[in-house]
Amino acid sequence: MSESIIGYVDSDGTIIDTQSAGESFDGTAIVYDNSEKALEIIRHSTAHLMAQAIKELYPEAQFFVGPVVDEGFYYDFRVDVPIGENDLKTIEKKMKTLIKQKYKIEKYEISKAEAMEKFAEDDLKLKVMERIQDDTVSIYKQGEFEDLCRGPHVPALRFLHNFKLTRVAGAYLGGDEKAEMLTRIYGVAFADKESLKAYVTMMEEAKKRDHRKLGAEMELFMFNEESGAGLPFWMPKGAKLRHKLEQILHKAHLTRGYEPVRGPEILKADMWRTSGHYACYGENMYLTEIDGQEYGIKPMNCIGHIQIFKQSQKSYRDLPVKYYEYGVVHRHEKSGVLHGLLRVREFTQDDAHIFCTPEQIAPEVLEVVEFVDSVMKLFGFEYTMEIATKPEKAIGEDAVWEMATQGLKDALDGNNLPYTLDEGGGAFYGPKIDIKITDAIGRKWQCGTIQVDFNLPERFEVEYVDEDNTRKQPVMIHRAILGSFERFIGILTEHYAGEFPMFLAPTQVIFVPIADAFTDYAYTLKKKLLLEGIDAEVYDKNDSLNKRIRTAEKQRVPYVVIIGEEEVTNRSVAIRDRRKKEQYNLSEDDFMLQLKQQLQEGRI
Repeated sequence: MSESIIGYVDSDGTIIDTQSAGESFDGTAIVYDNSEKALEIIRHSTAHLMAQAIKELYPEAQFFVGPVVDEGFYYDFRVDVPIGENDLKTIEKKMKTLIKQKYKIEKYEISKAEAMEKFAEDDLKLKVMERIQDDTVSIYKQGEFEDLCRGPHVPALRFLHNFKLTRVAGAYLGGDEKAEMLTRIYGVAFADKESLKAYVTMMEEAKKRDHRKLGAEMELFMFNEESGAGLPFWMPKGAKLRHKLEQILHKAHLTRGYEPVRGPEILKADMWRTSGHYACYGENMYLTEIDGQEYGIKPMNCIGHIQIFKQSQKSYRDLPVKYYEYGVVHRHEKSGVLHGLLRVREFTQDDAHIFCTPEQIAPEVLEVVEFVDSVMKLFGFEYTMEIATKPEKAIGEDAVWEMATQGLKDALDGNNLPYTLDEGGGAFYGPKIDIKITDAIGRKWQCGTIQVDFNLPERFEVEYVDEDNTRKQPVMIHRAILGSFERFIGILTEHYAGEFPMFLAPTQVIFVPIADAFTDYAYTLKKKLLLEGIDAEVYDKNDSLNKRIRTAEKQRVPYVVIIGEEEVTNRSVAIRDRRKKEQYNLSEDDFMLQLKQQLQEGRI
C-alpha cells in the first residue's frame, strides 16, 4: 500500500479508510491531496485530533459529535470551564505536540451493547448511540484517546500537520433549543501549507468584509434581540439600497413578461395541508389560531400565486403566465444557525411562478437561466448550477419526479450548459436547479433556484383550456434569482466590501462645503441630484474640513465632492472618485451627465 494512500472509494461511491479496507481492498485509491474526498478524511481525522488535545487539556471533557462540514469540521463537547477564542492557540499547540507522538489511528469494532456498557458513565456517548441502528459500532483510537465513529480517518496523525482552529460557538445538544448548550469549536485542515495559508488569508479578508460589521458602520441594518432574534431592521440607508435593487429587478421582470402580484402573509392551515407544506415543512412554520381555526404564516409564496392564477379561466393561448412578488416569508430557523442577514427568520424573496405547458418547460427554464446570467454579470459574480433530485421527504409519484427532473436536464443539456447533480437535494414538491455564486474572495453561496413542479398544480386542481377544448394541468416553475433580498444584500456587501457600484450605493454623492458661504450651492446640487433619482447628502456640520472628508470617505460613497469658492464661481465640482481612485474637477453639467450614464449601468 502506497504511503500517500489515505483511503478508497468503493463501487457505490462510499469512502473506505485504510483501517477498514485492509491490504487487498479493490477500490479507487484516495491519495493525500486537496481533493474533496481526501479533505473529508483529513478533516474528520483532524476533528478527532482536536478532541484528543481538548481531552488532555480538560480531562473532564465529554464529546458528542464531530462531523465534517462545508467549511471544515467541528466538534461539540461538554467542559466544566468556559473556552474562548484565546484558548484556541493552546489547543492547536497541544495538537501539534500529539502529532509528534507519531500515533497511528486504529479501528476496532464491538457490539452496541458492549459500547453502552463501556461508555455507561458518559451520557453524551449514550445519546450518540441512540442514533445508531446497527448492532455493531466502530471505535477509533489514537494513543490513549478513543471515540465512537464511523470514520473515515487517515492512517496516522502524521497526515494532519496543516490545520487551524477558526472559532468557538455554542451549540444546543442535538440542535434542540430546549436542550443543554454545548461548546463547539470549528476548524479547517488541508493537505499542504500553501492551501492552509491561502485559506487563512481569505478568512482575514472575509473578516474585514463581514456584512454585520460593515452594515453597522454604514448604518444599513440592525438587529434587536429584545424584539426577536433573526428579524432584521432596515435603516434609511439600507432601505434605499434595497429599493434600488428592487427597482432594477422590477424593470427586468416587466421586460421579460412577468406581472406583479401580492398574496397574504397568513393563510388557513388547510391550504398548507393541501400543498404538503404542513406535513413536509411544518416544523419550519409559525402556526397560530384565529376564530377557532388554525392558520400558518407563509414560508413560501407559491400558494398565493396559485390562487391568483385560478381566479379566472386561462386558455393555452395565455400560457406562459408569469407572476412575481417581493414576498415576505417567515421560517423557524434554529437560533444556533442565525447569522446576520445570511440566515434570518423573516426575509423577502424575489419570488416568481411561471405557469406553462410541458412543452414550454425547456424554453422557460432557459429564459430564467438567461435572467440569472444577466444579474450575475451585473454584480460581477461567477456561478455554477446544480440539479437537485427527489429528497426522502417528498410528495408526488416517482414518474412525475422523473419527468420533471428530465425536463431540467434536457433544458441545460440541449444548450450545453454545465451542471452537477445533488442527489436527494430537491424541494419536497419538485426537482430544482440551484444557482451557486462565487464572490470576490472565492467563497461560494447558494442563492437563486429554478424548480419544476407538477405536484402543486395537481393538488390545487389548477387547469387551463387546451387547444382541443379539454382541461389540462399546467406545469408550475418556481423561481428566485437572488434567493432573498436579505441574503443577497449580505453577500453583496461582503463581495464589494461595502463599496457598492454607483447605481446601487445607498448614498451616491456626499458634498462637503469647505465653509458656510458655500453651503447653499451644495444644497442646490443635492436637490438637482435628488430630482434625477440620485441620493446625495451634504456634510456641513461644525467639524473641521478634514474630519468631514474622512467621515464621508468612511461611508464608502462613490463620490465625495468638495465645494469651495472656485466651484461656486465656476459652477463646477471638485471630485474625489472612489472608483477611479483619483481627484479631478468637472463642470456641474458634465458631472450630472457622468452620474446619469453610470445610473444606466444598473440595467439588466
